[in-house]
Amino acid sequence: MHPLWLIALVLGLVEGLTEFIPVSSTAHLLLLGQAFGFHSPGNAFAVLIQLGAVLAILLVYAGRLLSVAAALPHDPGARRFVLGVVLAFLPAAVIGVLAHRLIKTVLFETPSLICAMLILGGIVLLWVDRRDLRPRHHDATRLPLGCYLGIGLFQCLALVPGVSRSGSTIVGAMLLGVEKRAAAEFSFFLALPTMAGAFTYDLMKNRDVLSMDDAWIIGIGFAAAFLAAAVVVRGLLGFVGRHGYAPFAWWRIGVGVVGLAGLAFG
Repeated sequence: MHPLWLIALVLGLVEGLTEFIPVSSTAHLLLLGQAFGFHSPGNAFAVLIQLGAVLAILLVYAGRLLSVAAALPHDPGARRFVLGVVLAFLPAAVIGVLAHRLIKTVLFETPSLICAMLILGGIVLLWVDRRDLRPRHHDATRLPLGCYLGIGLFQCLALVPGVSRSGSTIVGAMLLGVEKRAAAEFSFFLALPTMAGAFTYDLMKNRDVLSMDDAWIIGIGFAAAFLAAAVVVRGLLGFVGRHGYAPFAWWRIGVGVVGLAGLAFG
């Protein structure tokens, strides 16, 4: 039996390393948690440590975010970008609240579905990465409002664990004409309200089952997620520019196949 602090540390590192790449951090946390025999009330641990990853984005993009905030009173482009982020955030927020019980009590507890979504998502990511797409939009802060909304609708797919929030938004953005790097960058920006909202909602939902005994475990996972995510956010755009998304697709497929094999023969 592994010490609880070590499990929290490993899961936190995995959260930070996988949150912003299109491999589904939730799937990795749930499958690893099952392998470790670790379970938190309402699966709250997986959501609450995501705030560490959110803070990593705030750290890395602090300059740009402050520039946008300062420009809001006088720059229509800045106001339009903020409106675009809100439009992209709303669909998943509404559906997530309405389907919260189904997601947490059924979908999160079905490892075979999670593995299948990893494999299917990997195949879709390979298909999109290999298409000869001709991007029309190269700046994540200056997309058409309809494009922002469309990306938000794609993000709804990630309510099924294993699909990947970043994966669904990146694929959706690329299919809507956004260049690869810009698609990944907008996925970062959209993560801020999406993950902060999920954190707040799950904290409220689970406040009666969480205790101070859970706080130190979540704290370890939170800190590990923050540090790992900061490294990933700084390096991801350059990696995508050089290698595309195929490495992530093959990783997804491999993890999904191993997971299904483990369920079948474990």
